[in-house]
Amino acid sequence: MDVPEFFNAKEFQRWYDQAEDALRSAQNDAKSGDYNWCCFKCQQSGEYALKALLRGYGQPAYGHSILKLTENLEELAMLNIKELKAAARCLDRHYIPSRYPNAYAAGSPFEFYDESTAREAIGAARKVLELVNIGRGNQ
Repeated sequence: MDVPEFFNAKEFQRWYDQAEDALRSAQNDAKSGDYNWCCFKCQQSGEYALKALLRGYGQPAYGHSILKLTENLEELAMLNIKELKAAARCLDRHYIPSRYPNAYAAGSPFEFYDESTAREAIGAARKVLELVNIGRGNQ
């Protein structure tokens, strides 16, 4: 992808603000012990952040997989795609299993999530937001 000369900062910011809000909400869920919701919101935070960057650059931003969204960003020189993909893989694991009981043979999602998993997801979401800010710096 050729990096466009024009960067839509307003479009970027409205999506990035939502990413930060989702992360704040995730952190509150972790504090209250709602670990599955924390992990889902971390995934959402990462997704919103990637969509912010893509939309800022005028690129397509469809779907829910953070890993797949990174494919459109690989040519942004300052973006560490390897780190971004590692965080994306962590977060994408929480898109469905954190919410749907039929993702498991028995039990409900909240039974499969704990504080450690939530901390890992929060760290991955923070990493995505950090890297997206670096990517924005390329504009």
